[in-house]
Amino acid sequence: MEIFLDTADINAIREANSWGILSGVTTNPTLVAKAGHKDFKSAVREICKIVNGPISAEVLSLKAEEMIREAEKLSKIHKNVIIKIPMCEEGLKAIKALSKKGIKTNCTLVFSANQALLAAIAGADYVSPFVGRLDDIGNDGMKLVAEIVQIYRNYGFKTKIIVASVRHPMHVIEAALLGADIATVPFEVLKKMVSHAKTSEGIKRFMDDAKKSKQKI
Repeated sequence: MEIFLDTADINAIREANSWGILSGVTTNPTLVAKAGHKDFKSAVREICKIVNGPISAEVLSLKAEEMIREAEKLSKIHKNVIIKIPMCEEGLKAIKALSKKGIKTNCTLVFSANQALLAAIAGADYVSPFVGRLDDIGNDGMKLVAEIVQIYRNYGFKTKIIVASVRHPMHVIEAALLGADIATVPFEVLKKMVSHAKTSEGIKRFMDDAKKSKQKI
């Protein structure tokens, strides 16, 4: 499984990338606004300089023709840019057209197996089921991931599954157990994945014992 960071915060991206575990980044208009970027394309360009992997940048239009034009502009920023296209009828049209042009896409805001199936047929390179938002309304987000994994395996689709809207570390573990390709996580969740009370306890004990016995390297 690959780990992506779901943010547009440059400092968080730079720090996570320094850990050696980051394979890509996903962004959207909400995350870009939250990070306070004044120029979206400059932000994407900066992220591409930090992380050598897929960087998802989302279009802002809802008409296929406009999505395609925006996608062409975004794809010119860097070879690693993946175009996020929302799941809708116009989005499917755009995904199909962009696939023919060789521009990679990430079909986002997926909440059903039907949507994921259509995205794969249209030619999406990635599909992003939003597990946390489904959990928020009383549905089982990971059940959706399991359905998508099985469908894609049944028919040999090459579309990669990005588990998105991750709320906590267990979402990542569950996604990995199901065989999802990628989990894109907020920085706070990534930090929780690193931590464990027993690890902290063990480090403190080792350091205290080393200090008491005056060990040196």
